[in-house]
Amino acid sequence: MVPITQHAHPLLAITQGDPAGIGPEIIAKAFRDAPDQMHGAFVVGELATLRRAAACVRRSGVPDLPVAVITSPVQAREMPPRCLPVLPLAGLPGPLPFGAVAAQAGRAAADCVVWAAQAALRGEIAGLVTAPLHKESLAAAGVDFPGHTELLQAQAAAHAGVELAQMPVRMMLASDELCTVLVSIHMALRDAIDAVTDCNVLQTLRITHAALCKSLGRAPRIGVAGLNPHAGEAGLFGREEIDIIAPAIAAARREGLDATGPWAPDTVFMRARNTPVHPGEFDVVVAMYHDQGLIPVKYLGVDKGVNVTLGLPLVRTSPDHGTAFDIAGTGKADPASLIEAVRWARRLSVQ
Repeated sequence: MVPITQHAHPLLAITQGDPAGIGPEIIAKAFRDAPDQMHGAFVVGELATLRRAAACVRRSGVPDLPVAVITSPVQAREMPPRCLPVLPLAGLPGPLPFGAVAAQAGRAAADCVVWAAQAALRGEIAGLVTAPLHKESLAAAGVDFPGHTELLQAQAAAHAGVELAQMPVRMMLASDELCTVLVSIHMALRDAIDAVTDCNVLQTLRITHAALCKSLGRAPRIGVAGLNPHAGEAGLFGREEIDIIAPAIAAARREGLDATGPWAPDTVFMRARNTPVHPGEFDVVVAMYHDQGLIPVKYLGVDKGVNVTLGLPLVRTSPDHGTAFDIAGTGKADPASLIEAVRWARRLSVQ
């Protein structure tokens, strides 16, 4: 038997996301518009919801997108181009109203993620791509996790039989021009500042190094952003760089990591940006908190950014946008970021 990661198109599960949002329709558009990228991928979700999505993206003069039911991930490889393979998950509700927060929608989105995560952990698929979920719907369903990252971390820890703290994860927002990894993710800014500790910064550097060594085939060049303006200006604007960040970088370098900084956060992302006329100085920037790292990547284009979870024993990517309740069901949603997420999942899963 050939291992799943040795195929040109590794098997990828795409979770349907919140059925009241744009997830199902960007999935349908991706299978319609990017058949080469989507070969070997399939959707975990509810059949009628995906059929409604296929109807939402109909275009005049273009054949309708057929929806095929599969019962096993490997059947996805047998699907013809421009066909939407769906592995129906039992117990999911049928189509729900567009653009509305609902516990049923949150539960359905979470159930799809759990199924795909467990399949990846069992080695049945090479990775998963998660369509957007809605955090309010997730909370309404009683799911005790604020988003995909934390839910996947819990699944991986349970599979490994370890405590959650022993399965540290980090969020990377990636594009071909710029990649950033965050020390903290979804928390208030006041709490995020407190999360800048030497242990958290060093752990982030270790996770980043290990993950990108696999995809790059070499040690990544890691630029580390400071927390304060001008990286503290030698202590004039704060001492976190002197007391916390610089010692963590020094410890990482003693372990053989190619990490430098802390650099002024208002210029380090420009230095790392990789373009045909200006190769980046760094392969990735470690940012101290959510918005510091995500704003630069998103400014370069939401359609290019991909959310990657680092530190898990599985590959997980996601488009860099939310459920867009305001346009759900209109057929206007852009699938570009989802297609990029599939491309990155393939890139990471074949290593």
